Amino acid sequence: MARFLLINYEFPPLGGGAANATDNTARELAALGEEVLVLTSAFGGLPRVERRADGVEIRRIPTLRRRRDRSSVMEMLAFLASSLVMAPWIAVRWRAHATIAYFGLPCGPAAWMVKALSGVPYVVSLRGGDVPGFQYDGISLYHRLAGPAIGWLWRRSSAVVANSEGLADLARRFAPDQPIAIIPNGVDAARFSPPGGIPSHGDAGEDDGCLSLLFVGRVVRQKGLDMLFEALASLPSGTRGRIALTIVGDGPARPELEAQAARLGLSERVAFRGWLGRDELPAAYRAADVFVFPSRDEGMPNVVLEAMAAGLPVVATRIAGNRDLVVEEETGLMLDADDTPALAAALTRLAEDPALRRRLGEGGRRRVVAHFSWRAVAAAYRDLALAGRAPKGRVRSAPVD
Repeated sequence: MARFLLINYEFPPLGGGAANATDNTARELAALGEEVLVLTSAFGGLPRVERRADGVEIRRIPTLRRRRDRSSVMEMLAFLASSLVMAPWIAVRWRAHATIAYFGLPCGPAAWMVKALSGVPYVVSLRGGDVPGFQYDGISLYHRLAGPAIGWLWRRSSAVVANSEGLADLARRFAPDQPIAIIPNGVDAARFSPPGGIPSHGDAGEDDGCLSLLFVGRVVRQKGLDMLFEALASLPSGTRGRIALTIVGDGPARPELEAQAARLGLSERVAFRGWLGRDELPAAYRAADVFVFPSRDEGMPNVVLEAMAAGLPVVATRIAGNRDLVVEEETGLMLDADDTPALAAALTRLAEDPALRRRLGEGGRRRVVAHFSWRAVAAAYRDLALAGRAPKGRVRSAPVD
């Protein structure tokens, strides 16, 4: 039995895809017989120490966190400082065999501190926004300032892991001499499943002429919702009137997007539901006909995997993270980022072809079940992290299919 320390400033109910990845990896490591401790942010009335029935222990440390869905740079710096204070305690009292730091910053320094004090190797799990060059609002200056520290932390790790080929390529452009392993995200295909256990979205016999679109994620410009609204507004009135969009998530762009929807005459067709609890989210996928994800940049989006597991056809932009998941014309339809006419055409095509929706949904479900699981992800991280304990061991890529 090995002991794993997982560090992430976001952990459910905080955060998005990386938080869920940490949670699922922790659960599966415990199921594989390992001991797992998660170090994350305190928030509201969440217990500071939690020992779950699945064997995962969670320790929440003081930070300035004020929102469930997002964290400012100052709040991340507060976690960095707080985790550095906790690291000596962990190094002395909870003898980990390996550490996994989700995001090089703000989580990497605590992992390095544990290594400095007790020799425990650490793996850096890249998630997107922590890689210099990743296109996300307001972080280009952050990347320029933090770039030297990011590279320093990578070089002292036993392994650096990206969750997609595209993110690995971006990381290699930033640090050409740094080996980058690839371990993709997984999905709980039992929890995220189609109605009745088999894809039924778009069944021609049940089609009522309406199309229910679903988006899940942070409501920020990066996700391309402004383009989606423009595409919906460009549809002929008859088609537009049969399409409804549900947005699950929240973020700083919501007021601007609500104003845009009103200006385009879409307010009655667009529902902002905010963040849903983990128990509520599977039902949101099952209630939809199509998952739409027009993001401008991604690592590897968990929500696309969840939608595919739920038997939904996916309309997504042809960017790195999406290309690793969506097989064009087999599990979904793809288009270039910011190509509004192409997005409108894809939505029209799916609205008019229930059989196509069903075929793509079935294809997505099959692909997820065959190639993606959190158990495989956890095993790959375990093997890679423990390989770092061997003296002079060399890190090798460990892709999971």
